[in-house]
Amino acid sequence: MAGFGTRLVGAMRLDAATFEDVEHDVKATGQAALVVLCSQAAQALGLLRDGFGGLFAITVVFGLLGWIIGAAVLFVVGTKLLPDKGTEADLGQLLRTVGFAEAAGVLGVASLAPVVGSVIFLIVNVWILIAMVIAVRQALDYQTTTRAIVVCIVAWILMLAVQLVAGFFGVGAAVVAGQPS
Repeated sequence: MAGFGTRLVGAMRLDAATFEDVEHDVKATGQAALVVLCSQAAQALGLLRDGFGGLFAITVVFGLLGWIIGAAVLFVVGTKLLPDKGTEADLGQLLRTVGFAEAAGVLGVASLAPVVGSVIFLIVNVWILIAMVIAVRQALDYQTTTRAIVVCIVAWILMLAVQLVAGFFGVGAAVVAGQPS
């Protein structure tokens, strides 16, 4: 089993063996949470720069919640709706691999750079998306990357739908309570 630094670099290099290593190490869940925490904090630094410092902590907390909920949704979609013949996984495996998929997010701090910050932010997030597909492929023991891509897309659509419904009911509740939305 590799050390934390080696795993962080391996995940950033999109190394499938790193994701396999993390998948099978039940003690790596805390490391995955640390990766998510650092990634979310690095990417949220732009809020401080833009004068929205009060949203920094909320962004990081929601990032951690999103990691847990996202892993759960990926688990259900990947093991119940679209399993492969060799799919064997538990929620912990998804939490660990998907957490380490956010490793490139620590580079999000570079998005603070003037002029090129937005481009860096985009590159980092595409990098995380690619790592997520590899993480899902490894955690769910898929034979093809295509199946992992489909699972990620379906999970994303489901999460988006839940967010839209929750937002709809949130606005509706505010209107009923007489609060402006």
